[in-house]
Amino acid sequence: MIKLLLKALFKIFLYPFKLLYRIIVSLSKRLKFSIAFKISTSYFFIYLIIILIVAFTTSAGCLTLELNKLRSEVIDKDVDRIALEFPEINMDDNNGISSVEIYNSSLNSIYPLNNRKRYSDNVIVIIEKLAYNKEYIYSSNFYKDNMQYYLNITYDVGEIIDDVKKISFMVMLSGIAGVLIFVPVVSRTSYKMIGPIKNMTEITRTITVNNINTRLDIKGTQDELKELSQTFNEMMDRIEEGYKSQQQFVSDASHELRTPIAVIKGYVNMLDRWGKNDKAVLEESISAIKNEAENMQDLVEKLLFIARSDKGTLIFTKEDFKISAILNEIEKETKMIDTKHKLYFQFYNDVNIYADRKRIKQAARILIDNAIKFTPPGGYIMVSGFIESDYYIIRVEDSGIGIEKKDLEKIFNRLYRAEHSRSREIGGYGLGLSIAKIIVLGHKGKIRVKSTVGKGTQFSMMFPYLN
Repeated sequence: MIKLLLKALFKIFLYPFKLLYRIIVSLSKRLKFSIAFKISTSYFFIYLIIILIVAFTTSAGCLTLELNKLRSEVIDKDVDRIALEFPEINMDDNNGISSVEIYNSSLNSIYPLNNRKRYSDNVIVIIEKLAYNKEYIYSSNFYKDNMQYYLNITYDVGEIIDDVKKISFMVMLSGIAGVLIFVPVVSRTSYKMIGPIKNMTEITRTITVNNINTRLDIKGTQDELKELSQTFNEMMDRIEEGYKSQQQFVSDASHELRTPIAVIKGYVNMLDRWGKNDKAVLEESISAIKNEAENMQDLVEKLLFIARSDKGTLIFTKEDFKISAILNEIEKETKMIDTKHKLYFQFYNDVNIYADRKRIKQAARILIDNAIKFTPPGGYIMVSGFIESDYYIIRVEDSGIGIEKKDLEKIFNRLYRAEHSRSREIGGYGLGLSIAKIIVLGHKGKIRVKSTVGKGTQFSMMFPYLN
């Protein structure tokens, strides 16, 4: 029984310490993690500082007022009386005077005779006397028999100091009482201010690839929080658009690879069953497999080119060369491979450019190949080169089928092909223009397109040139 009683008493004794420990731990956690608590604490300390300032200024003002009152009602009269009575000064009616010291014009003490104090009109000394001794030293001077004298009168202002302390205490007590109202109001206001951020945090935690279209509600927010919410939502719009674009890219790439793989697999199965004994079927299968393998290789190389560009590892081997060197090669090669169109080549200027020769030629070939694909036999294709402003422009213009307005903004998207270009006869994967754009932008250039359905298309690649 005694053991249980001692144990209970020990727990009661330790309870305040445990409670204090929990409070300290809770406060430390709040200080570390709660912005609302930090704001409330900051406001609380500011409030305390304001109370102290108000108490100090009120006390200082009250003390100054009382000392001025003392001077006008008592001190001025005492100075006049002492000046008249000197050197025989009557201290019977002292009006709270603690001491009187008089000094000659050389500031040597002459009254009282054994006075060893020095004449003082220093503010710091006056304040020190008020604070520690509750005495007020008043400094003045007077003339007697054409001689100037200096005067220090020390007053006992204990009652005034006590009154000032009471006023200061009442101000601080009122401020402390105001804390009872201030703390709950500020705490509630702080948590209300931080509430939208807490909601943002909860919403952002729920965002995954499965609900990437989730957005922050900006109706209840305002000021900087509203701007933050809008910025976050705009960022999520870009992320969602990029994610969907990536999904579409992967889906389209898989689709493009699925067809040649299916063709190769079909021919392999046919050869495996009976075609290997038929020479005609064997040759047809080998030719088809070879063709589809080349197509797959071409697609994979283009995909790798774009992937390197996205990753930032695409390297351009740049050199200084005449643009005419590439343009003449393009003219000669195009005339060799295309005999079904009217070809025109007009190169008005020749300049030096600092670029990757192979990539510039690749971009031009992409535009020319597209012009050949989408221009009916007998139509014209014009390739021109000229200077305009700060750029050398390589322009490819055709009289082909053109591009619809709704497709113009998408033709540079990866694996995008307009409806009229999706047939297997035309071929292509919708990567050429994406690659051309990467090459042009990689040389700090620009690419422009104009097109009219049924009349033709005009592509312009603009490259900075060397003066």
